[in-house]
Formats: sequence, C-alpha cells, structure tokens
Amino acid sequence: MKWENERVVVFGGSGCLGYAIIRQLLARGCHIRSFQRSPIPEYEELGIKVVRGDIRSLEQVKAACRGCTAVIHTAALAGYWGNYHDYYSINVEGTINVLQACQDHGIRRMVYTSSSSVAYVPDHNVEGIDEKEPYPPHYLCHYSATKSIAEKHVLGAFNRDLSAICLRPHLIWGPGDKYLLPEVIRRARRKILYQVGDGSNMIDLSYVENIAAAHLLALEYLERQNRLRRAYFITDGMQVNMWQWISELLNELGEPGVSAVWSLEKAWRVGKYSEKIYKYLPFQPFLTRFLAGHLGYSHYFNTSAAAQDLGYKPRIAPEQAMSKTLEWLRNC
Repeated sequence: MKWENERVVVFGGSGCLGYAIIRQLLARGCHIRSFQRSPIPEYEELGIKVVRGDIRSLEQVKAACRGCTAVIHTAALAGYWGNYHDYYSINVEGTINVLQACQDHGIRRMVYTSSSSVAYVPDHNVEGIDEKEPYPPHYLCHYSATKSIAEKHVLGAFNRDLSAICLRPHLIWGPGDKYLLPEVIRRARRKILYQVGDGSNMIDLSYVENIAAAHLLALEYLERQNRLRRAYFITDGMQVNMWQWISELLNELGEPGVSAVWSLEKAWRVGKYSEKIYKYLPFQPFLTRFLAGHLGYSHYFNTSAAAQDLGYKPRIAPEQAMSKTLEWLRNC
C-alpha cells in the first residue's frame, strides 16, 4: 500500500485513539485530515489539516470527507450513564452521516471503531467469544446499545461499493486515556474503589498504540478486498487478573488501593437501585449493573480472526505499555 498516495480523514482525531492513529499515519507519510471538536495546536505544526466540527452535522462531515480516499471513524460518546438521545445522535446518527459522506464522495474504504460491548451483556462471564457470537437482545447501558446499532449500519451500509471493517477493542488504555485509568484513580482517591467479586476475574485490555496499529492494518486489508464488511475483536491478546492489574498500577503510582470488597450480588443490587434513583437526578451514579458486571465478571475475547486476516499482533508488549503509561500518568 502506498501510504503517501492516501488522503485519510480521521473522525475523532483529538481523542486518545484518534491521536495515536494520526501519529502512526503521519509516520507513513500519509496525507491526514482530522475531524475533531477539541483543538490540538500540535497538529497544525505537523501539517495535519484540522477540521473543527460536530459529527451530528451532515454538511460538516461531508465537507471533511471531500477529496479523501479513506475514512477512519473513531468518534463516539463513551461512558456508562447519560441521556439516550445524546448517545444516539452522536454514535448512531453521526455514523450514518459518515456513511452518507462516503457514498457522496465515492470513498470505498472505511474502518469503524466499534466496541467489544456490542457482543455481550456483562451479567455473566464472557470467556473467549469470537465474531460468531450473536448480538444480545438487550443492553445495560446506552453506549453499548447505540454502538451496536451503529455497527449494524456499517456492516449493512446502503453504499454497495463501500468496504468496511468494524474493530471491537476492549478497555482501551495508555497515554491520553480520558476514561478508564482516570476513573480508577479518581475512585481510589475518593475511597470508593470497591472490588466486586472474589477478585479472580480475568479480562482483556487494549493498549492504545496496538489498537491504532490495527486500524492501519485494517485499511491495508481493505485495499485488497472488494465490498467486504466484517467485524473483528481487537485486544492485547493476553488476559490479566483485573484486580491484580489495578492494584499493581495504583501501587506504582503511590495511590490508595481497594477500599472494600463487595459480592457480585450486592454490587448488582446497588447498581440496579442506583439506576432507578439517578434516572431522576442530574448526576452519574457511582455504580450501575453494567459497571458491576464489568468489575466482577471475566470478559475476554478470541482475536484469532484479526490475526489471520489482518496480520494483527500486539506491537507493544505489556511491560513496555505499562512503563509508558505510568510515565504519562506521573507527568500529566
């Protein structure tokens, strides 16, 4: 693939994953356009064309795609609590706008950042499922529900000439992370980091540089395909004990550890009750059923399809990933 001939627009370019993708595209000599809401002065200095806009605006999305050869769509509203309309308008309608722009401008390749959470509900152990796993009949948070709808739109896109890959990372972490690690540290400092379950649950993680590299591999794969639509689980490919991993991270940072241990049953009850109460309050509950399930059950995935088709394997080892992340956390 001749990257120097490519003109790629990255939606969500100011996010943790979008930033990593843009840095890797830049290293390949690619022409890059970043569609984002937040400014990053560094981009202009590097010769990256920045388009400030809202993905909910079809006209702004179409303007960003004009003249491009491929799309990487990472923009999303993340989190486990909030207004359904907000999640739907950004995650679903925003994705439909990107698909429409691809059709209008004749763009035939798109990589969409989906989520592993579209494939399961965290009310049981999820151990080694692959892409044959059907979509569940319901979800426990608006993020998963709307990402599922968006993924279905991408895989069934009305543009027959579009080839698209949906990548499903799980728990993205690393430098620039605005959700996972900051939330763990915040809870530890406030003494509300509760271990759920017996502490034996195993999880997959997705280091941001590894996931960024998977997006570039997906674009390369699409160049060799015609009208392909497929989803792939993408992770670091190595299960870790969740609570041991969290404890080691906090210990390295000199932060407080787990404040208490709750049974899965207790956490589930508290989460269910909190959802009912906080529905009428302008605050985010500290626990929901979605979060309780993720804290107490195992959840990891089979990534062999991505390895076989895309040639994916994690480029950054866990020890190096942790070292880079700790350095960033200490300096941010």
